[in-house]
Amino acid sequence: MRTVNAIAAPSATEPLIRTTIERRAVGPKDVLIDIAYSGVCHSDIHTVRGEWGDIQYPQVVGHEIVGTVSEIGSEVTKHKVGDRVGVGCMVNSCGECEYCVRGDEQYCSKGNIQTYGGVDPVDGTITQGGYSQAVIVTEDFVLRVPESLDFDKVAPLLCAGITLYSPLHHWKAGPNTKVAIVGLGGLGHMGVKIAAALGADVTVLSQTTSKKDDSLRFGAKAHYATKDPETFTELANSFDLIINTVSANVDMGAYLGLLKVDGTLVNVGAPSEPLPVPAFALIPGRRSWAGSMIGGIRETQDMLDFCAEHGIHPETELIGADEINDAYERVLNSDVRYRFVIDATTLA
Repeated sequence: MRTVNAIAAPSATEPLIRTTIERRAVGPKDVLIDIAYSGVCHSDIHTVRGEWGDIQYPQVVGHEIVGTVSEIGSEVTKHKVGDRVGVGCMVNSCGECEYCVRGDEQYCSKGNIQTYGGVDPVDGTITQGGYSQAVIVTEDFVLRVPESLDFDKVAPLLCAGITLYSPLHHWKAGPNTKVAIVGLGGLGHMGVKIAAALGADVTVLSQTTSKKDDSLRFGAKAHYATKDPETFTELANSFDLIINTVSANVDMGAYLGLLKVDGTLVNVGAPSEPLPVPAFALIPGRRSWAGSMIGGIRETQDMLDFCAEHGIHPETELIGADEINDAYERVLNSDVRYRFVIDATTLA
């Protein structure tokens, strides 16, 4: 066992606090990672506040983790001490179902083991995440971080990056496709950068035009304000693919009307309330409404390599451990451009 410093939520209503947690002993196929940086995801906030279901407290969240391998188990072959590595939203899965076998561990039929809030199959404890000094993960769920990626910025790729890369890749965004990204936040700004690098014609749909300069700088060709009803008239029947990153109730009928025939709107934002979808927004244009959840380990590695090849980094603000509660409030107020990253050295 190893005791490490961490930041935990003691309940759904109290501020996060400094604490210590126990990491299990390194097993034969395990990798011990000294965490350097951990991204702050809106999912962390939803989780600790009980908005996505009951959890066991205290809970350490954080599923955008990068660090250095400090110890490996006797049977580990994929990583070595000193490697720069990352861990995303999963730390294990059954490895046997059809989805795991084909590399879609995120859709494991038995339920993958989440980086936090899951049940560790090794010792039965509740998994604790990246707001901590170290983590132990089975080697198959540890990713290689290319040397060309800035270590202090790369962490959000492990959730925000793959959450956008996966649907863009699956629905074949690229040259001769028109893609709209709804929302220019922690997820959306990664969608713009990745879609543009794939060669797509990218438009940002945001509430206002206040972030227009950022949209264009990230690679978008256009930016429209969704508060302006003329936007939905002007852009009707325009897009092959729309990725909705907003975790709030929006007028799905209006957004579906922006799709071409056979176009698809993909939700990656996860509002806590159901989204009503009018059937006649789908039927006349043979349109589709879909969802997508992160990506498998192989696809996540492909995403990291793609970002390294194209020089893609998240836009980040580095914070210390004691700034986490203020950071949460700023996320909720959309007061970050575009992702917070915790410097794990401040946990010492």
